[in-house]
Amino acid sequence: MHDPATTGPVTRAGEPSAIGLREFQGLIERLYFEKDNARGVAGTYMWFQEEVGELTRAIRRGNDRKNLEEEFADVLAWLVSLASLSGVDIERVALDKYRRPDPP
Repeated sequence: MHDPATTGPVTRAGEPSAIGLREFQGLIERLYFEKDNARGVAGTYMWFQEEVGELTRAIRRGNDRKNLEEEFADVLAWLVSLASLSGVDIERVALDKYRRPDPP
């Protein structure tokens, strides 16, 4: 069930449901592509690096789980935004590179 007024698919109970990288990339595009596109790849990359720095600090502190989770989410969002600006389907390229055949 998808509620277009929310930021993504929801369950009947209103809880967010799992989405794949492609859907997440589309969500970030809907929310931020216009602004990120105006900033350009170089400018957006600088924001991405800032978020990586914030994640680094959260990992070093290690005592605030909520902040750590927020920083991981921010880094992922900026990464998929950079992929969108570069015309890269992040889910496809990640699976192409890292998918392994099932073990025998």
